[in-house]
Amino acid sequence: MSRGGSSLRGADEALRRALEDVRARCDVEARKAADPVHFVHRYARRDDQEIVAMIASALAFGNVKALCAKIEDALARLGPRVAAIADDPAAVRARLAGFRHRVYRDEDLAGLVIGTRAVQRAHGSLGKALTDKLAATGNLREALGAWVREIRERGELGAGAGGRRGAEHILPDPSKGSAVKRILLLVRWMARPADGVDLGLWDVPTSQLIIPVDTHIHKLARNLGLTERASADFRAAEEITAALARLDPDDPVKYDFSLCHMGMLQTCPSKRDPEACEGCGVKPVCRHWRRDTRRRS
Repeated sequence: MSRGGSSLRGADEALRRALEDVRARCDVEARKAADPVHFVHRYARRDDQEIVAMIASALAFGNVKALCAKIEDALARLGPRVAAIADDPAAVRARLAGFRHRVYRDEDLAGLVIGTRAVQRAHGSLGKALTDKLAATGNLREALGAWVREIRERGELGAGAGGRRGAEHILPDPSKGSAVKRILLLVRWMARPADGVDLGLWDVPTSQLIIPVDTHIHKLARNLGLTERASADFRAAEEITAALARLDPDDPVKYDFSLCHMGMLQTCPSKRDPEACEGCGVKPVCRHWRRDTRRRS
């Protein structure tokens, strides 16, 4: 199968054209400003970028405006050299004292920062820690599980933190079946080639990446026939990724940013709605509109 789609079957070729059009029409700079990834682009040093990416992705759930305000708050507390501050666990805890974001407490975020920095120092970089585990397991999900466990242990998160919901949620375990959207988002940011959004800092092969599935991506994926799963879980993420790999096996998650932001802006109704669907980039390949075409053919 070629990246250009010349050997794709009709339905896949139509889908590829629609998704490429969505990418081409995406106002990357405007949408990046509304995306947590923009925080990572503020930093020049790789050690800072890795820790900031971990913080930004971990806090990336809920209302976008509110979560970005919380990320801003956390980074302001930690100061301009995040990695340097992270070398001093007492300083991290002191600076984050009183921080709250939904189920997270200050100690949850402090543990994440401390554990991330410890793994970073032990392996040379956070990305190297993941690629070492990927080389050992050959499977991204298993590698992420081992990587998460090491960060948790070094940051005293999870059971060692009294089983608080925030401590478990801030860095979820991929083996438990949830979509772990925020972890996969982090890996996408850091592993995909630098394109103005993603940064291309980690050596994880893009062919092995798995799409981060949130409500927007899950709804769109069901409408496009990329998955039939009712739950936005890890199996759904794998199914969606496998379907996108038919279009580009080398970089199946390249459509994630533009699709997610289109879903946020379009407010997909998951049904035929001429007004709500007007101008939607994937309307020609949406199952709700394809049915209408088939009935008239």
